[in-house]
Amino acid sequence: MKKLIVVGGGAAGMMAAAAAAGEECQVLLLEKNEKLGKKLYITGKGRCNLTNRCQVEELLQAVCSNRKFLYSAFYGFTAEDTIDFFEKRGLPLKTERGNRVFPVSDHASDVIRTLEKSLREKKVEMRLKAEVSKILTEKRPGEDKPRAAGVCLADGTIEKADALILATGGLSYPSTGSTGDGFRFAREVGHKVTPCFPSLVPLEVREEWVKELQGLSLKNVELTITDGRKELYRGFGEMMFTHFGVTGPLVLTASTLIQKRLSDHPLGLRVDLKPALAREQLDQRILREFDQGKNRQFKNVLGGLFPSKLIPVMIRQSGILPEKPVHEITREERQRLVELTKGFPLTVTALRGYNEAVVTRGGVDVREMDPSTMESKKVQNLYFAGEVLDLDALTGGFNLQIAWSTGYAAGRGYREKGGDYEL
Repeated sequence: MKKLIVVGGGAAGMMAAAAAAGEECQVLLLEKNEKLGKKLYITGKGRCNLTNRCQVEELLQAVCSNRKFLYSAFYGFTAEDTIDFFEKRGLPLKTERGNRVFPVSDHASDVIRTLEKSLREKKVEMRLKAEVSKILTEKRPGEDKPRAAGVCLADGTIEKADALILATGGLSYPSTGSTGDGFRFAREVGHKVTPCFPSLVPLEVREEWVKELQGLSLKNVELTITDGRKELYRGFGEMMFTHFGVTGPLVLTASTLIQKRLSDHPLGLRVDLKPALAREQLDQRILREFDQGKNRQFKNVLGGLFPSKLIPVMIRQSGILPEKPVHEITREERQRLVELTKGFPLTVTALRGYNEAVVTRGGVDVREMDPSTMESKKVQNLYFAGEVLDLDALTGGFNLQIAWSTGYAAGRGYREKGGDYEL
């Protein structure tokens, strides 16, 4: 019986092991943590946004790096295939706004339990606290390139195998075990690793007063990031203020598009707090608020327009005296308030680091992989899957779909070498 070792017990590794296991293939899954799926536990704020229920072309449009490479993998294991995989194994799923798919229970642990159950049923050996220090290769007479031969564990143990799948993750959330091991293994056998950056991360801003807004969430706002006059990003949705800057779905998506520009100089960020209203409509709305409280002070009539936490900042930024009676506010001052509401300004100075990054941008160069099977073009029977590859996408379940699809492709790719295949 042939033996396959899967290194890494995250989403891609577990899917790869499930896809490869069968009567003709013994699978050993090695995970250096004390449990499988440690990063999965915290995805989607612990709810696990496990895919995005959309067509393959939409999946591809959400990919930021090496989109064409994923064409075969996405068609080979679609979002609907992911949904079927979990539902057929007893995990009820639900689809929320933006086609994001979650377990009905809202517990990421149920996703992991479902995967573990599938692995047990397929008789996959799961070994925890098993840290790999080196991957082993050999070159046989008459062959023009080496082949995978096993691994060396940190305790000195050698595990031989006919094939390896590396699904070690990237560098994001290193506390979950994603410490770049796979990049080192890839380099040691001659693979190129492209420069890596934290992706889908919060943004730091220059303004000190942002600390006053910590914890404030804004829904249905429009966020724009510019470099001088050039618009780099515009999106509608949710965001949140932190003690260092801003985060939330809008911000995470924006972060993927501004990395290169931000490395040179700060960027402008503006939030349209009332995107459903044109400036003239907003002016009329403000006038109505003023008319209803015409004998009140400016600081006391903004409750119908803004969240209470935001009001002191809006007052200072508007330049209107907080105690000024509403009926004394000039048209010019009112227009300043309109402009501030339609373009609340911040200055982006930096991205946050890997500790807060949803995913890693960069990784093992996909040009050195077979896109159908994820097999290395440099080392026979060596496969790669998931975040270790130079693949990343927008937030919304797309990065986990990359993990499922590439994991499936790698497991299936090896399994099909030995004959019939069935998941």
